[in-house]
Amino acid sequence: MPKKRSTSVKKTSPKNAAIAEKASTEKRNAAAKLLSKILSYIMISAGALLASFSVVCLLLPNDAIDYGTAGIAIIISKLAGFHLPVCVWLVFAPFLIAGTAILGKRFGLKALVGSLAYSLGLAGFEHFQIELSTEHFLAVAFGGAILGAGLSLILKFGGCIDGSEIFANILVRIISDKTGKNFSLTYVLIGFNLCVYIAVFLLINKNAALLSFLVYVVATAVINRFTDHYESIKQVTIITKDPDTLVSEIKRDLNKTCTRLDSYGAIAGKNYTLICYVNYFELQKMKEIIERNKGTFSTVSTIDEILR
Repeated sequence: MPKKRSTSVKKTSPKNAAIAEKASTEKRNAAAKLLSKILSYIMISAGALLASFSVVCLLLPNDAIDYGTAGIAIIISKLAGFHLPVCVWLVFAPFLIAGTAILGKRFGLKALVGSLAYSLGLAGFEHFQIELSTEHFLAVAFGGAILGAGLSLILKFGGCIDGSEIFANILVRIISDKTGKNFSLTYVLIGFNLCVYIAVFLLINKNAALLSFLVYVVATAVINRFTDHYESIKQVTIITKDPDTLVSEIKRDLNKTCTRLDSYGAIAGKNYTLICYVNYFELQKMKEIIERNKGTFSTVSTIDEILR
């Protein structure tokens, strides 16, 4: 009688199964993070193209201009006759360098991608000569809304194509470090853009200044709707069991302090609650810090005013 071969089933130990499951979870998380990063750059580029379409096809043909450093670039282009995308780059470059140094390389890369897409969009729409000349107020309404939608996409995904926002962030940070108080970006942005519109009023014409101001009003209304008032102060509330690491990293990377409270979860038990105030651009770096520290629960809310 021939002998039967014995078949043995190799069993996986619970420890090995747990290790394999952990490795699989880490791979899925890494793939999800990569996909999220790629999506953010795509959305920033799409927003920049929307903004450039609005400027070239709706605003400029109808005697209105963009605001911020893009508005300064348009003024230089109109007065000196330089190519608009070149002017945009020359004006934005110093702010891009400063923003990268202060807000980090990730912000700098996203701002670089956004400004490249914006400049290419300006050149492309100029080349194809797509101009929608219409009644001025219609141009302001639709042009401002499209511009605001494009900028909302850029800001929502952590990018920036306007140096006025970087300038406001730097100035507010300097003032906050000197005084120990948190300030909104609102007044700095209004002051910066007021200077731009005064320059338009004096150097180009009155109608262009007034129409451009209306563009600013419409665009910022759209941006505030989709970014929950990006120029306002943000309160970040973090619940964690390891507050010391978070506090030290927030101090190191953002030069911010936290309010630390003892708290208790019905399931998790004893933990700690950290409260920190940042602006919209610092919020992106705050998210990076929170991502590095697992096991936290965080919320972000908009603060209208801080009383002292």
